[in-house]
Amino acid sequence: MTPPPRINVLGVGVHALQLDMAGNLILAAAHERRPGYVCCCDVNSVSSARRDPNHRSILNRSFLTTPDGMPVVWMAGRQAPGRVGRVYGPDLMLAVCAATVGSGFTHYFHGAGPGTAEALATRLTARFPGLKVAGTFTPPFSEPTEADFDATAERIRSVAPDFVWIGLSTPKQEALMAALLPRLDRGILLGVGAAFDLLSGRVRQAPHWVQRSGLEWLWRLMMEPRRLAPRYLRNNPLFLLRAFAQITGLKKYPQE
Repeated sequence: MTPPPRINVLGVGVHALQLDMAGNLILAAAHERRPGYVCCCDVNSVSSARRDPNHRSILNRSFLTTPDGMPVVWMAGRQAPGRVGRVYGPDLMLAVCAATVGSGFTHYFHGAGPGTAEALATRLTARFPGLKVAGTFTPPFSEPTEADFDATAERIRSVAPDFVWIGLSTPKQEALMAALLPRLDRGILLGVGAAFDLLSGRVRQAPHWVQRSGLEWLWRLMMEPRRLAPRYLRNNPLFLLRAFAQITGLKKYPQE
């Protein structure tokens, strides 16, 4: 399967797709043993891409960059009516795990805080009996070096998983996936951020109606105010201003 066209959201090429199409594309790539990485793109990721050309380049070179946050969904959907739906990291993880039960495909979980990856694997195998977990790993908090990238790649190669789930903050998880891709000869890398904390039960997930309303950022801010307040108070207003500028033609954001 060929990914659909990308839609320009402030210079980030977000694929025009919905959850079912994203899952089918990822499964097809796994069947073909075609390596690649998947970025779940929200306001924070787009804002990081405006500050950092390298992060923007990583998003634009992905196998898939999905519309994860509702503002991104709305902006992309405005340019491709009827073709864009939310491809939310936790939903994508659940969909791919459900689809691979009994298939022989294996999953590896890398990220989050101590014990979270293990708790996530336990919950997922309980929810999806027959799901095969190749391993888990909690990386140190420090900034990774090239030697760390080599060690991570060797650890993953030793168990040869089909899906490598990365649960770190943006832009760390995207940088890790870009560094790992040339070091691996198989496996789909998927950066799903907070999905590790949410699906492991470490952090309470917003109700469905809150997620769809575009107010999940407010829910998460109430859950983790110290950690998330600087991000949301900086990125959200800037995203709105830039979105207005792109929509009205006041400013161009080339998709490099």
